[in-house]
Amino acid sequence: MKKPCVIALASIALFSQQAPRNLTRTDVDRMTKDLSNWGRWGKEDQKGSVNLITDERRKASAKLVREGITVSLARPLDFEKAADNASPYIREMTSTGEKPTSGAGMDKFEVAYHGWAHTHMDALSHIFYRGEMYNGFSQTEVTKAGANKLDVANYRGGIVTRAVLFDIPRLKGVPYLEPGDAIYQEDLDAWLKQTGIRMQSGDVMLVRTGRWARRAAKGAWNLGEGAPGLYVSTMPWIKKAGVAILGSDATSDVLPSQVEGIFLPVHRIAIVALGIPLLDNCDLEAVAEVAARLKRWEFQIVVAPLPSPGGTGSPVNPIAIF
Repeated sequence: MKKPCVIALASIALFSQQAPRNLTRTDVDRMTKDLSNWGRWGKEDQKGSVNLITDERRKASAKLVREGITVSLARPLDFEKAADNASPYIREMTSTGEKPTSGAGMDKFEVAYHGWAHTHMDALSHIFYRGEMYNGFSQTEVTKAGANKLDVANYRGGIVTRAVLFDIPRLKGVPYLEPGDAIYQEDLDAWLKQTGIRMQSGDVMLVRTGRWARRAAKGAWNLGEGAPGLYVSTMPWIKKAGVAILGSDATSDVLPSQVEGIFLPVHRIAIVALGIPLLDNCDLEAVAEVAARLKRWEFQIVVAPLPSPGGTGSPVNPIAIF
């Protein structure tokens, strides 16, 4: 019999009080300042909370590889325009086997990967707030030539650490959440209590809303008008938990944001204040099935963004390893 999944403690008592559900723009502005990690790893730091992924955390994550099962967390490249995919991938075949003299099949791709459709990583140069980016770098560092600071190439060594899956539809006993459904701090606490998992500094936190299951059942919809996701009051919880990277099967934010005048407050606080890169539009359906079968919602994760100098992010294919 396998031992139950019990992780080194990081007291859940820190997160036991119910967070407010009626935050205003003033509250979010205050939270942006109060939660700031600016200067925490030095005034020239460009990696943000990924600094929490130490050599020890990478080595420890290898101990989670028991069955040898790998699962992709990426959506297949989508070439079809849809309500949630205004900018599909474009593929052009530059050489095919249709000519007798052809010696190879070759193609090239074009994509605008930020948005609601494609699995990608947001670098810390992706979001601005009052003219600044993470660690106080000016938004003018992002030019037509690319991002001079906080580009995705800062992570060219890859992300290797422990990931924890928060399967919120499973918690609530539904196949998927609906557009506009908010995930609150007490939901995160309830999931940890149900699974026995404890967060550790340097974790990747993955939040399943069931977005792709709903899309398969009901069709595509415009996520900009309504999407399940985290309510911004969860951000102090996320900082206390030591989350290094936050990911979801949508864009992490509940939409509408439920904060008047702010479109993506989770994006703002995570990226600009905390220095947390985001993984957007992950496909968490297969990994949720494996996790449920194994009764294990923690695993090693490997993320390898393209080492793109000046890139504000990168398409990625995150791999979960059980």
